[in-house]
This record gives sequence, structure tokens and C-alpha cells, in this order.
Amino acid sequence: MSARRKDTAEENNGFSEEEQERRSAEDQATSSSSSAASKPEEPIIQNIPESVDDFLRNFLRRLGLTRTLSNFEVEWYSSTQTSSSFFIPDALTHRQILQKELDTVHRDTQLLQMEVLEAAQSLVRMQRETDFHRMQHQRVSEQKNSIIKDYKQLQEHLENYEVALKQLEEKNQAALRTKTLLGLQRERAQNLPESRLNQEKPKEKPAKKPSTRSFSRQPKIYRPQNPQMASGKTNFQLSCSIRAHHQPISCIALHPSKLVLASASDDRTWKLWHLPQSGEKVGRMLLRGEGHSDWLSGCSFHPDGSKLATTSGDMTVRLWDFSLGHCVLTLTGHSQPTWGCSFHSCRHLLASCSADRTAKLWDVNSRCCRLTLRRHTASVNSITFLPSSDLLLTCSVDKTLIMWDARLGAGTATFCGHQHPCNHASFSPATYAVASCDSRGIINLWDTRKPASPTAAVDTGPQGANQVAFNQSGKLLAVASSDGLVRLVEVDACSVSSLTGHRKSVQSVTFDHEGGALMSAGSDGEINVWF
Repeated sequence: MSARRKDTAEENNGFSEEEQERRSAEDQATSSSSSAASKPEEPIIQNIPESVDDFLRNFLRRLGLTRTLSNFEVEWYSSTQTSSSFFIPDALTHRQILQKELDTVHRDTQLLQMEVLEAAQSLVRMQRETDFHRMQHQRVSEQKNSIIKDYKQLQEHLENYEVALKQLEEKNQAALRTKTLLGLQRERAQNLPESRLNQEKPKEKPAKKPSTRSFSRQPKIYRPQNPQMASGKTNFQLSCSIRAHHQPISCIALHPSKLVLASASDDRTWKLWHLPQSGEKVGRMLLRGEGHSDWLSGCSFHPDGSKLATTSGDMTVRLWDFSLGHCVLTLTGHSQPTWGCSFHSCRHLLASCSADRTAKLWDVNSRCCRLTLRRHTASVNSITFLPSSDLLLTCSVDKTLIMWDARLGAGTATFCGHQHPCNHASFSPATYAVASCDSRGIINLWDTRKPASPTAAVDTGPQGANQVAFNQSGKLLAVASSDGLVRLVEVDACSVSSLTGHRKSVQSVTFDHEGGALMSAGSDGEINVWF
């Protein structure tokens, strides 16, 4: 029995039944008056916890309402049994809540303890790493001080030797220019007796007066002395590699009469190289020129071999004199980068092509533009003169080739057949054939007399073909491919073979004067010589 029950039992024992009835009546009156007073207010129904039933039992027993007490107990227990939910004592509920909070605090405490342990371990690890890095820093600082000391000493030595090296370099450049000039003079001296003999011959027939609209002075045609070379050599092996530039080489060109090769590079310079003979492994640099403000895209020798024309991303065409060792002419007029150039056999006419969709003919003597060829609808990627002719060939990103009459500045034929942008086109020196290549690696062979459609097509893809070049017999075609291979195409059989030697894409190829050697250059900055 609870404490309340004991108190009420003691109180009931101390009063008589009349007193109890009187008190119960008063309690009923006060309860009725209080209920009447509180009628206007809405009753607040609350969930009465189970501990209240003890109070009610004690209250009814104290008043002697036994029947009401029995009815209350019957209804109370029946309602608790039939009800789906039952009340939980306040103390138990509070205890459960506190227990949950206590469990939560215990878990948080354990997590905090683990985090503290991990933080302590991380702190120890960081302290060890700090000590290690401090020692490394001290060691690196000592090495840095020693390197600075060595650098200062080397700088002092360099300052002492810089003047001597500069003088030696100037002497070397002067000697190379003198050597090249002497070679050109010796070649002219050798050709001079032949011209005198031609002048001393009796004039049997009067010579025809050249047309005022054509270009005179035909170039010297180099015919192979070896019959085997004339038929076209197809087996080539890598003889040597020349580390010519530190950046990609965009174009190479062969001297008209000597085994001298010009290379143009993205490093804004051009160089002249003496090519090694069969069996030699080393190529010598003869000259070096710089003056363009952007990458070089093409180069072409003057017909007499004394000058070199270069094109560049700075939208200019420059002419360089080997005997002077510097640029003697700068041609400006294109509005976009220039891609290539080619000399006419008359020696004073130079053609150039550009990304501005035009090709221009320049008069080197008057230093002005004579003609502007406008017919392509996209960038003109290559330009070349047909040997001993006034015909000019251009190819463009618009997938067409156009043959021009350089005297009139008009297109004489249009070659349509490529499905992708054309990168380069070249004439055959011995036949009427023309070869062109595109960005998909398709090689089209054309007959200049029948430009309606290609006579043959060779697929060297899927990588693009950057340049094509015929040998002297016109029976073998070299292709510079973007996949790092040099491909050889036999024109008659359209069979393809490959040469491996470059580490990156091949940008330019050319044969020597007899077709017995092949030179290739690529984005790896190397020139490979194949025999």
C-alpha cells in the first residue's frame, strides 16, 4: 500500500462516520460549485497516467463510496484490457528516457575517445614528418648553397670565355659563308665555258624572239646518269638521322644542283645542311637564318641556288641571300599566314599561297606583286610551278586543285575528286602526272591532259598525308604521313610500302637529283636520309 493510502487510512480512523458524511457532503458541494464556476471553460482532456488510479481509490474509500469504487475498478480494468494502448508510469517513462540519453552519452563518449586517440596518433605522426621535413629542408638548403656557389664560379668562367666564343662563332659563320660563296662561284665558272662554246657556234638559223608575255631562261634539268636510278629505286634503308631543330620541321627543299638541303622549322629559323653521301653518318650545318616573327611553313631555292625564299605564320615571304647571310627582301601583302612558295624558271618570279584563299605572283626585281589569283574558296595549302613551264598548280582546303597560266593569271583546269581538304600537290618531272594528297590519307593521281577525274587513287590513311614528291623518273611517289611513316607508292602498280624511322608525324619529303636517296623531315625535329 502506498504512502497516500496509509495517510487516508489514518485520517479515516480518526473521524466518526457522521463526520465523514458531513465532510463528503461539503466536498461534493465545493466540487459542484467549482464545476459550476468552471463551466464556461472548455475541459482539457489529458492522458492520465496509471499512478492516478491509486489516488482515486483512496479518495473513494475515504468517502465510503464502496459501490462507486467497485464500479470504478471494474470499468478501469476492463478499459485497460480492451484498449489497444496503455499508459506507462511517469517514473518508468522518465527512467527510459534518461537511460536512452545515458546510452547516447556513452556512445558519444566512446566516439570522442576514439577521435582523441586518432588525433593523438596523427599528432605524433605529424611531429615525426615535421622532423623529417626539417632535416630534408636543411639538406636541400645546404645543396642549394653549394649549387649557388658552383653557379657563381661557372658564371665567372663563362664571362671569361664568352668573348672568345663570340669571336669564334663569328669566324665560323664567315668561313661557312665564304665556303658556300666559293662553291657557287666555282659552279658558275664550270658552267661558263659551256655558254661561251654555245656563243661561238655559227648561227645557222635565227633564234626566235621570246614572247613578251612568257618568262625566259629555262632552268637546268638534271637527268639521272645511272639507268637503274632512272627506272626508279624502290628499296630504301635509313642511312642517318640529323637532329636539325628542337621543334617540328615544316618543310625541306633540295638545292638545284648540290646535295644541300634547306629546312624550315617552327622555331622561326631555317638552316642549310650538307647531306652525307652513301655510307656517311653525319650531316653538316652550313648556314642558319632567323628573322621571321612566327613559325616557318615553307621554303624554296632560287633556280641558281644562291638564294632561299621562306614563308611564315607572320604573313610575309622573305628572300635570303647566302653570300650576304641575311634577308634581302620582305614581301608583304597576304592577310593570313603564308603556307608555301615556288620560284619560276625565269628566276625573278616567285609564287606564294596563303590561308587568305589567294595565291600571289611576286616580281623579285621590282619587289611588288604582279598578280593575285582568286578562285579558291578556302585556304590555299600548296603552290608549285611545273618545271620549264608557265603553268602553276595550287591545292586548297576546298578539296580542289587548280592549274593556272602564270602569264594571264587565269585558271586553265580544275581537278575535283577529293572528299577531304587537300594538303599538297606535286608535278611529275618526267610525265604529265600530278599527285595530290588530303587530310584523310587519300592519294589521287591525275593526268594534266584529262583533269576531269583522277586516273588512280591510293589509300594511305586513316591518318592524313602531308606532302607528296615524285622521283626523277616519275614512277615512284613518296608520301609524308601523319602516322610517322614515309610511304612509297609505285605509280604504275599503285602498290604501297612503308619506311619507319620517325617518332612523330612526317611533314615533308623529297628525292635527290638522281632518285637514289630520299630525305624526310617531321615533327620530331629530325631529318632522315634514306639510301
